[in-house]
Amino acid sequence: MTTFMVDSFFKMNLLEKECAVVSWKGRRQSSNVEDRRFTRPKKAAFGGGMSIAILIIVFIVSGGDLGKVIQVAQQLPKQAPGQQVGNPVDTGSGNVSPQEQEMRDFVATILADTEDVWNEIFRGTKVRYREPKLVIFRDEVQSACGLNSAAVGPFYCPGDEKVYIDLGFFDQLERQLDAPGDFAQAYVIAHEVGHHIQNLLGVTGMVHRQRSKLSESEYNLLQVRLELQADFYAGVWAHHAERMVHLLEAGDIEEGLNAASAIGDDTLQKRSRGYVVEESFTHGTSAQRSRWFRKGFESGDIKQGDTFNARRL
Repeated sequence: MTTFMVDSFFKMNLLEKECAVVSWKGRRQSSNVEDRRFTRPKKAAFGGGMSIAILIIVFIVSGGDLGKVIQVAQQLPKQAPGQQVGNPVDTGSGNVSPQEQEMRDFVATILADTEDVWNEIFRGTKVRYREPKLVIFRDEVQSACGLNSAAVGPFYCPGDEKVYIDLGFFDQLERQLDAPGDFAQAYVIAHEVGHHIQNLLGVTGMVHRQRSKLSESEYNLLQVRLELQADFYAGVWAHHAERMVHLLEAGDIEEGLNAASAIGDDTLQKRSRGYVVEESFTHGTSAQRSRWFRKGFESGDIKQGDTFNARRL
């Protein structure tokens, strides 16, 4: 598995922060967290279950290509905002381990950090920052983008302006993708919030309107540029969060870069297939994802994240 090596600038920067470690515990938690771990959507006789079956088939046929699964999921028939497949089924309060409760608190704290950062950045602009909701779920979840399985990973739905995360993904990130650490998990949240920024700025709509006008490979490249910009915005968030609350501990940026590298299209395809198909990339290579995250972190300037006109990705 390819691992991104941090350059000397970041190594020096991290050493300087060893004496200024600040825990995430005890900080403000966002009230915009919606917990659906103990409810599950009631499936229709056709549609929801069929969508999951299609995604499972795509996952198997593509050799475990998560990027392709997400791409197909986005193309499945969508439900209008507010439309239900069926009433949610209450599965009871269940037993939550201390570790899972701590993860829930961590997610709420990082979401609060993104709110503080992006509210400040948007202040004084013509666009009002609308704070996204973050939905915690298990196994599958109903959104304005349809019924989605946890197999697609964390995702953002522009139809309801919500981020969706099955907490089990963080375990997968550590055990299967070799990207452990709190900051690796924070990067994932910040990346999805980055998609919310794109939605507010009209970038998401611009890309989606091109779907019928471009070939599959051309549209895939647009998707790559969209994902890399979300990585850049995650870096911008880290830059300002560090300034506001001294967020970073020694090794944190390395964790973020490693997470970006671990979910690059080339790395995932090599793990699942043993080879890569560049035309099928929808998220960018490990090096590209790391580079744009680092650029956002170094600059902290949202204006420097125009991946759509960048000559070098």
